[in-house]
Amino acid sequence: MTLPCLRSERGQSSVELVALLPLTLLIGLAVTAVLGIRSAAGEAAAAAQAGAMALIQDADGEQAARAALPRAARRRAEIRIHGRRVTVTVWATFQPPFAGRALAATASASAGEKTSP
Repeated sequence: MTLPCLRSERGQSSVELVALLPLTLLIGLAVTAVLGIRSAAGEAAAAAQAGAMALIQDADGEQAARAALPRAARRRAEIRIHGRRVTVTVWATFQPPFAGRALAATASASAGEKTSP
């Protein structure tokens, strides 16, 4: 004699899929944010180095740093020069709603001490 099944398994995979969708979305957002911040870090480092090299050559460090940035990153960048040190902050292109403007990369480069000829 067979006992009747009290629970049906129909629809179980649909319930599991719906339960995992938010987690999948969250992981996708996190991966996108990490890739964006890594890109911003590379852009900031290159721009800071270009600015410091310009200062060594007695040129405009801020203009050189801004020119070293990709066109799209120029709107998302802040360049500061203190003495012979260039600091560049670039915000990631993708900012998750829960992060605000927290995803930024900052890089600095120094032109060293200025020596007289």
